[in-house]
Amino acid sequence: MNEKTYRNNIIKSLITLAIPTLIEHILDTLMQYVDTAMVGKLGEDATAAVSTTTTVSWLTSGLPWAFAMAFMALISRAHGAGQKDEVRKYTGFAFLTAIIAGGFTALISCGLSPYIPGWMKADKSVRQAASNYFFIISLPYVFRSLNRILGASLRAIKDTKTPMRINLAANILNVILNSLFIYKLGYGVIGAAIASSISSVVAGLLMLVAVLKNSELRFTNKDIKPGKIRLNKTMEIALPALATGAASCLGYVAFARMVSGMGKTIFAAHSIAVAAEELFYMPGYGLRTATSALIGHALGEQDQKKMRQTEKVSIWINISIMVAGGILLFIFAEPMMRIFTSSDRVAVLGAKMLRLVAFSEPFFGLMIVYEGIFYGKGQTKGIFVIETFSMWAVRIFFTYMVVNVWKMGLTEVWYCMIADNVFKALALMIYYNKCKNR
Repeated sequence: MNEKTYRNNIIKSLITLAIPTLIEHILDTLMQYVDTAMVGKLGEDATAAVSTTTTVSWLTSGLPWAFAMAFMALISRAHGAGQKDEVRKYTGFAFLTAIIAGGFTALISCGLSPYIPGWMKADKSVRQAASNYFFIISLPYVFRSLNRILGASLRAIKDTKTPMRINLAANILNVILNSLFIYKLGYGVIGAAIASSISSVVAGLLMLVAVLKNSELRFTNKDIKPGKIRLNKTMEIALPALATGAASCLGYVAFARMVSGMGKTIFAAHSIAVAAEELFYMPGYGLRTATSALIGHALGEQDQKKMRQTEKVSIWINISIMVAGGILLFIFAEPMMRIFTSSDRVAVLGAKMLRLVAFSEPFFGLMIVYEGIFYGKGQTKGIFVIETFSMWAVRIFFTYMVVNVWKMGLTEVWYCMIADNVFKALALMIYYNKCKNR
């Protein structure tokens, strides 16, 4: 096979895996989008109530996410090496981990729900609604955890279509239930939370059924207990990933808390703009997942050439996608904002922020793909150092100065966010080249 054909086969594999994963990421994001958009029609207070705890939700999802990264790396590696028994045993352990992580997250989240809106400096008029919303969406966290971790197990064996179909079904159900609970029954913000929770339960159960029906992943009771070696390998990857997620999400919480104190209109514009931007960098995350899976397989196959080609191709495809996404984000900034709010002030201010961040999307794509490469290799410690330093020394420090010392506006806050993304991209690029040349 000549070099061009070899490279084209890798591109085909990446795209084949990435497209269903991209659709799944978009669908996952749409779960929050639908709540924000449908509740946003009720006014700024309703938007603020739903948006107040968004970054806290990112934090609480960190535990399942960290283990999902670990199991994807380990299962894909075992699958690539043809170790069928190891694949089943890691999947059984993934199931047990999902139950424990989801139960723990639900317990902590529900217990802290009355206090979180106050910690986030939310306006007093929306605190009760925000607390109730967060409590309800936190109740089914076991099922959300099953969805995330078992979905990673399926993607690790190159099945990205099943998780996509499950999340599509869950999103359709969420839209139907939102219409029922928010508007027809008049439950408003609480209705959105109930709809999301029911949809999460359905998605988690469907993901479990999909795993049990898959001949390569189907586990038995004896496969659930991990054993010392598997436990150590999982923790070696998951703990730094968990620390990274915690450092990052705590930073997002601190960041959102500072913006929240700038007023309801500013916070609504900020929150909706962040949600709108997410749709445009979802392709990068879809490719990141595909990259991690293929690199894990290449490691299992002990094929260094395949791994290097996958890395190279992934980097250039991701940058190209994010350049296109940045252009579209700049052009459609205001129409995107108006999907989620009926307030002219919120739409205009949010659109201004989106046009600013559009120029940094290629750097964001670079950051995402390097993370995918390192997660596929199970190398999570370097990401932790870079993410933690950048989040707190760049984004949080300068945002604090902008908001509390220099008394500037939302534009300057978003400059701090952009600086964080650019710094992380460049730092990861340097770290990647250093590791590659060892």
